[in-house]
This record gives sequence, structure tokens and C-alpha cells, in this order.
Amino acid sequence: MLTRLSGIYYGWVLAVMLGVTQTITWGILYYGFSTFMPAMEAEMGWTRGRMSGALSLAILLSGLAAAPVGHWLDHRGPRLLMTCGSIAAVALLVAWSQVTSLLQFYVLWALIGLTMATVLYEPAFVVITAWFERKRTRAMMVVTLMAGLASTIFFPIQAWLIERQGWRHALLTLAAFLAVTTIVPYALLLRRRPEDIGQHLDGDPSAHASREAARRPRKVSVGEALRQPSFRWLAVAFSLNSVASIAVYTHLIAYMHDRGFEPTLAASLSGLVGAMQVVGRIILGALGDRVPLRVNASVVLGLQPAAFLALLLIPGVPGLVVFVVLFGASRGAVTLVRPAFVADIYGRERYGTIAGALAAFVTIATAAAPLSGGAAYDFFGAYDPLLWTFSTLSVLSAGVVLLVREERSTADLPPSSSTPATTR
Repeated sequence: MLTRLSGIYYGWVLAVMLGVTQTITWGILYYGFSTFMPAMEAEMGWTRGRMSGALSLAILLSGLAAAPVGHWLDHRGPRLLMTCGSIAAVALLVAWSQVTSLLQFYVLWALIGLTMATVLYEPAFVVITAWFERKRTRAMMVVTLMAGLASTIFFPIQAWLIERQGWRHALLTLAAFLAVTTIVPYALLLRRRPEDIGQHLDGDPSAHASREAARRPRKVSVGEALRQPSFRWLAVAFSLNSVASIAVYTHLIAYMHDRGFEPTLAASLSGLVGAMQVVGRIILGALGDRVPLRVNASVVLGLQPAAFLALLLIPGVPGLVVFVVLFGASRGAVTLVRPAFVADIYGRERYGTIAGALAAFVTIATAAAPLSGGAAYDFFGAYDPLLWTFSTLSVLSAGVVLLVREERSTADLPPSSSTPATTR
């Protein structure tokens, strides 16, 4: 069996597999909303604001499901949950192709939101954290460097399918592809932790793994984490950032349509944000531990308001190019920064539950982002007023994250120690 092959640490098999499946799932299940919105608007006559409310509902429900999903993953592992989640995703894409009313559309996206909690980054990062510690950033980069290209790959493909097949048949094609490429890998390959197959964390020899285990953070309950100021600062910083990021990216193709770009070209240019996400992750990985994590995070979050200002103040294609580079790099690096904070402060044993709790706060706070973007467009007839607002929120997020500190209770210290908490 693959899990027993000599010389292969199975964690790397999982990282590569998750990189492929996350790329496909993000590209179809999440980014598909933006690509299909103009075609649905033309056929169904629904406004962008009304349609965007469905995505807001999905994001809200995925946030509510994040903590229970994390608890399941900590106690039962990922295989059953992610396999069933992918089966549900395929069925829901087929159902999407048959919608005839706005109510059906909202019910469908409510179910997609619950499904997202089981198949997107949060459960994938739980898997990586269970299998890696010293090499965690590298393993997450393997997953996210691949998945960062999801929009780059799938925006133009979906736009092409819509032009050739119509949006309903395009959804059926994408559902079939998702089924073939995700369900079987999850069912056959996912494993809970290295100890279950006789391996050790990071693939280290037993003796080294035992020494590393002595230095790991103790188990921290969700209740204890919630009482720490740093958890709350993390929730505020990433919520402010995500509100702006999700709203703008959801409406980016529509924004470009309003600027006169042809649909396939608009999808392709928007997809380049994904390529820049890869660049952001490479830069963050290269910095590694050379810069404190909270300083890294502040710089990363600070790229987003700079991107919005470029879109607002630099006219034409040059402004769009600067936006794509800065916005993509920021989004890509943020994907790694948030789980890095949780893993560094709270450790591996309760990572899924605590990361799920943080994701719940962030996701619920950002649930209204797509709806606010669509409503602002319907009210003002333009996106510029919202871009100015989101620039301000993004600046605040970059400042708030500097308040995060690595907090260890005195229970973590030797009896004679008086060492204060360190900062990251």
C-alpha cells in the first residue's frame, strides 16, 4: 500500500493530493459564483444585489459550520467528512443547473455554504497540521501554491464553457469533473494522523519526534482560547480584511464588465489574481521565521488597501495591473498567515476546533460582504464608494494584527520559571 512505501512520508502524499483537489474545488464551487453571475443576470433578470445575497448566506452558514466541522476533524479525522462533502458538492452543482426561481437559488446556496465548510481550506489545513509541525509552512505552501491558481485556471474555462454550452450545461460539465477528481482521492487516500500508519510527525525518526513532542504547546480548549485577547485581535483583523477582500473579488468580473472588457478577457484578467496569490505565498515562505509573524501579517494585510487605491486612482489598464499584483499577493499570503497564527499559539492537538472557532468569527463577520457589494452597486450605480470604504477597513486590519501576541499560561512553564510570554 502507498501508506507503507519505504522512504515516503505520507504527509507529502496528502499535501500534493490536497493541492490538486483544493484547486478544483475552489475553482468550481467557490469562484464559479462570480463567473456565472453575469450569465444568470442576463437570463433570469435578477439584480446583482439579489444574487449576491445567496453567496452571503452561503458564507454565513459555512462560518456557523466551521467550529463543529473542526471538532469532528479533531476527533474523527477527515476521510468520511471530506468524501461526503465532495459528493454533496457534485449534487448541488447539478441542482444549481436546474434553478428557476430566486428562492430555489437561495436554498441551493445555503446548502453549498454548509458543504464549503467540509471541503475547502479549513479541513485541508487541519490535515496538514496533523501531519506536520516544523515543515508545516512548506506543506501548506504545497497545497496553497497549487490551489492559488484555482481562479486563474477556472475563470477562463468556466467563461468558455458558458459561451459554448450555456450556463446550465456548463454547470453539469463542471459537476462531472468535480466528481471524478475529488471523491475517489478523498475516499482512498485521506488519513487522520501519522501515528495511525506507524509514522511520526514531519516524518522524523522516533527519537527526534519524542524530543520535539516535549517542546510542543499544551492542549488549549476553545473556551480558553476565546478568553485570550490575541484570539479576539486575530478575529477582528482577519474579519476586517476578509470583508473587503470577498466583496471586491466577488464583484470584480462584473466591475470589469462595466468598464467595457469582453467577458472572457475579464474572466482571464480576474483569474490572474490567483497567479499573484502564488507569488505572495512564495515571498511569505521565503521570509519564514526571519521576520516576526505579526509583522509579516501586518505587511501582508497592508497590501490590500494599496491595491484598492491603485484601482481607484490609477486609470485604465495600468491601475488594474497594479491592483491584480498587490491584491493577489495579499490574498495569497493571508491564506498562510491565519493558520500559522493558530498553529503557533495553540498547537496541533486542538487545531481543528480552535481554527474552526476563529473561522466562524471571521466568516460570520464577512457573510454580508458579497451582498453589500451588490447592494452598493444597485444603489449608487457604481462600485467606487464601496472601494473607498473597504480601503479604510483594510488599513485598520493591518494595524490590529500587530496587537496579537503568543500567549502561554503559567501552566506551560517549568515550576521555577518566570519567563514572560514571547511575541510573534
